[in-house]
Amino acid sequence: MRVAVAGTFGPLHDGHREMFAAALARGDDGVVVGLASDRFAIDSRRPDPRPIPPFEERKQAVPELLNDLDEWDRDFEIREFDDEYGFADDDPSLDGLVVSPETDDLVDDINRRREERGMDPLEPIVVDHVLAEDGEPISSTRIVRGEIDEHGRLLE
Repeated sequence: MRVAVAGTFGPLHDGHREMFAAALARGDDGVVVGLASDRFAIDSRRPDPRPIPPFEERKQAVPELLNDLDEWDRDFEIREFDDEYGFADDDPSLDGLVVSPETDDLVDDINRRREERGMDPLEPIVVDHVLAEDGEPISSTRIVRGEIDEHGRLLE
């Protein structure tokens, strides 16, 4: 199975680690990491923007984390994307898409678009949120706000 996982991925945290681990575990035919362009990363957070590390910085951090998690010696590639569908709706080589609970509905939209193009649907691989010490999901936004660290430990 060739699996995709996409996001802004900055700053990286334990929730991202779980998503990457799921992609690596299932991606015996390779893993494609969609990395949001700087423009899309900023635009998709309006009207509540937050500081986001530059694309090149995020692009360097992702392979380091993938290599740390990869116990199967999977092939992976990183692709920049610039809209909510990225390349998932028009890449026939993909078989699965790792998503979080709040983006699970997007797979239905992507699969409708794939069907219109005569492609097979993607299998959704839903990864539950990783929770911080306070029981709330770990997120990059919370890390940037100084509420938690990348492992969900409370900082306030």
